[in-house]
Amino acid sequence: MLKLVTLFCVIYTAYGLVLPASMLASYTDAFARNQMLALASAAYSSNPQHCLTSKFTNAQLKRQIYVKNCAALSSDVCSGYTAALHADKAIVISFRGTQGFFQLISEANKSVFESQMSWIAGGKVSKYFGDAFSKVWAAGMKDDVAALLSANPGYEVWVVGHSLGGSLASLAASYIIGTKIVDGSRVKLVTYGEPRTGNKDYAHAHDGQLAYSYRVTHNRDVVPHVPNEDFMGYYHNKYEVYYRENMKAGAKFTICDGDEDSKCSDGLWVTTSIDDHLHYFEKDISAWGDKGCN
Repeated sequence: MLKLVTLFCVIYTAYGLVLPASMLASYTDAFARNQMLALASAAYSSNPQHCLTSKFTNAQLKRQIYVKNCAALSSDVCSGYTAALHADKAIVISFRGTQGFFQLISEANKSVFESQMSWIAGGKVSKYFGDAFSKVWAAGMKDDVAALLSANPGYEVWVVGHSLGGSLASLAASYIIGTKIVDGSRVKLVTYGEPRTGNKDYAHAHDGQLAYSYRVTHNRDVVPHVPNEDFMGYYHNKYEVYYRENMKAGAKFTICDGDEDSKCSDGLWVTTSIDDHLHYFEKDISAWGDKGCN
């Protein structure tokens, strides 16, 4: 089955059910909806511990990091946090989106995304995303991850983010595997409304690093369709989990094996919804996180 998956675009439609065990690191709606979404939303809070306490047992925030002027706009503040989920035996690396990124999307500022940089795992990534990740990582996240791994040997590493935070999460997962900080078999990556992060070579390199990597897309969310694929050379990694229309409990979803697949969101004619980008699984991601995920 694994050989077939790598050769063909295998599409699964489900109602929140677990995919067959023979599939590579199966996606579940419950994990993305009930655990990883809360971890992504918590990054928007001034105190992520509130979400951790609300949704997890024996979970402890390590540190939340803010970096001002982190990327292309002077108003950009990039942020992420790390934590330990002791009941789940997992270390969390989570990144938030920024208002500045929405501004770039609304202005269709292509010049920001024209510059790319080489990536450690292979290919090239947006310098905007690469710089943002590097600054948060160097501001203390690197040390926090090392401390958590040392204190909790054998824990999985869950990496998550929404919007710009999705790209930073993608880079973080790739980086910790590419630098041999953590073996790829221990890393789980879930992103929500992730923009295209790098070129085709990066996408393919990323595909080979992780056993568990899913990009969740809500209907006509505009952000997964930028930067431009055809004119700017950006390309998504797999796998995409596409929810058409709504994301209520029991909603249908489709999993596409292709990096860019017309049977998922890449096949839409109209992809201009900001509202779909802000709301995942019936939650306003930033507002929900700010309220402690209650």
